Amino acid sequence: MIILDFERPIFELDAKIQELKKLNTEDLNILEEVKKLEIKQKKLLKQIYSTLSPWQKVQVARHPERPKAVDYINFLIDDFVPLAGDRLFGDDLAITAGIGKFKGRSVAVLGQEKGKNTEDRIAHNFGMPHPEGYRKACRIMDLADKFKLPLLTFIDTAGAYPGVGAEERGQAEAIARSIERSLNFSNPIIATIIGEGGSGGAIALAVANYVLMLENSIYSVISPEGCASILYRESEKAEEAANALKLTAQDLAKFHIVDEVIPEPVGGAHRNSEATIKSVGESIKAVLMKAQNITDLKEHRNNKFLNFGRVN
Repeated sequence: MIILDFERPIFELDAKIQELKKLNTEDLNILEEVKKLEIKQKKLLKQIYSTLSPWQKVQVARHPERPKAVDYINFLIDDFVPLAGDRLFGDDLAITAGIGKFKGRSVAVLGQEKGKNTEDRIAHNFGMPHPEGYRKACRIMDLADKFKLPLLTFIDTAGAYPGVGAEERGQAEAIARSIERSLNFSNPIIATIIGEGGSGGAIALAVANYVLMLENSIYSVISPEGCASILYRESEKAEEAANALKLTAQDLAKFHIVDEVIPEPVGGAHRNSEATIKSVGESIKAVLMKAQNITDLKEHRNNKFLNFGRVN
């Protein structure tokens, strides 16, 4: 497992435990010492993860072993049929799209996919969509509307791809069209932020009736590094920027930007992917049932986002 800086005390204890286990395991004194260290390790893990700073949460949200969109789709969506291409330019692997069944109900699915290893990450452009990715998303929304399917989205991106080619093909326009299409979608949209929710690249798929967020995920208008470069003229001040951005799930729930914070296993989603995905599935199921009672889903969605800027 990849070790984050603030996790080193946990792994130092783990190393001691493993050393003792290699010794005579029938020695009662050694067994007792192992038990004590294991209890201490669990307490330390809980203590560290219950007091994470915003910058530490950024590191957890970006953890390479954190479950990706494809993991959620494979686990939660039965009979998934992937759909490719925007019918205009090409297929963007940074966004996985398709239809399938969630808890027996037909749904459309969009997920921002970062990839699991180096080759995979390059193929998926590290989860940073091009314009054709957002145009593919609009195509899936058209299809879902036609067949009256709810839309589930899984958000995990540092932001839309900022390269020259993406700008030439209309990145800003494609994001705006995706937001517009989401606002005019006739069926429920449930968005879940599973890792990073970065800038317009994230909100293009997060304009939803209900926005869920894992407790160690982040959601912000810009990355801490980008914010530090602009405001402080030093990207090294990313930690300071993370504190100022209010990008944690807890802050965003307080501001009513997200509707529900989904707890993660002690030590983060990367320590128990299956338990995390099950929790997300239960939360999606619950809010989908709530969405059935909304008379006008478009009005509900529009008011939700307009209220962000209203001051009483």
